[in-house]
Amino acid sequence: MNKMIVSNLVHRPIRSLISIFAVAVEVTLMLVIVGLMFGMLNDQKDRQAGIGADAMVRPPGSSMILSASGSPLSVKVGGVLAKLDHVTAVTPVLLQSSTSGALETIYGIDLPSWDKMGSPFRYLSGGPFQGPNDIIVDDYSANSSHLRVGQTIQVLNHEFRICGIAEHGKGGRKFVPMTTLQDLTNSAGKASIFYVKLDDPQNFAAFKQEVLGVPGMGQYLVESVKEWLSLFSPESLPGFSITVKVVIGIAVCIGFIVIFQSMYTAVMERTREIGILKSLGASKSYIVNIILRETTLLAVLGIAVGIAISFTTGHLLLMKFPTIRIDVGAEHWVWKSAVIAILGAMIGAVYPAFKAAQKDPIDALAYE
Repeated sequence: MNKMIVSNLVHRPIRSLISIFAVAVEVTLMLVIVGLMFGMLNDQKDRQAGIGADAMVRPPGSSMILSASGSPLSVKVGGVLAKLDHVTAVTPVLLQSSTSGALETIYGIDLPSWDKMGSPFRYLSGGPFQGPNDIIVDDYSANSSHLRVGQTIQVLNHEFRICGIAEHGKGGRKFVPMTTLQDLTNSAGKASIFYVKLDDPQNFAAFKQEVLGVPGMGQYLVESVKEWLSLFSPESLPGFSITVKVVIGIAVCIGFIVIFQSMYTAVMERTREIGILKSLGASKSYIVNIILRETTLLAVLGIAVGIAISFTTGHLLLMKFPTIRIDVGAEHWVWKSAVIAILGAMIGAVYPAFKAAQKDPIDALAYE
């Protein structure tokens, strides 16, 4: 039976290749799009974790999307936080969204206190700020735009000199002196958020209670970085799970339609062959088994091609756009996409298989 199945596929190479490619497209669509979504999500989590803080203090009513919080905090709050028990370091950060070219968040930082968070910048070239118009960029951003130390770039309609290129993973991709960003955004003496380093992360509950007990700070948002990062999940982000399901639905429809068309055409073309098999004593289950095995082989080959295309595409995307992160194998989606593709292909082959099994051998033998 296996030799006959392979012979059937080889005998009609164009149709077989189209079916394999359709399943490959189905798998690639799932892996690449879902990989991009999870890649960007995990990249955000890793960069926030890379700052090294244990807690965040934000004003009441501020957005979970940090770059949308504005600059409602006075930097003097940092002095209040620094005097509390269990606090070893505090750094204010001013966040500003930039839409020139690509959407990105510019970090205005106080470099000495920023480096005290526990993981200071690791410079691959250049060094820290030397003046108010200096900017630090991470290596992904530098590679993406072919930037180098000493080069002048425009950010927020202001010219900055690149003073250093740092290793990625420290919150943002571009960092400027906090006072400079305050001047550019008319927010002198203001910050968006305070990152806090504790003597022990286990002391967060005591720290939070003490912050909320400070007069005027009872409504402030005090969050553990660990708890905040846990919110970056498909279930917590609006629209994330729906988007994944829509992508899967479209991909399954593509695979189902092409497999159905391929198998249905194959049954019509092999009417006489099916008649011969049935006249020789082949049962209905035997005929169904042949069609489903053929479909499974096409699906497996398509999955293998799709996985190869997906990883190649991911590699090419990272080479072309270093700041766009993609995780093709995120959340075991390689196996999930394989199972979904096989199930979709089998469903598409069910009707053609049973149609073939129902053929009358006498009519099939007389078919021209």
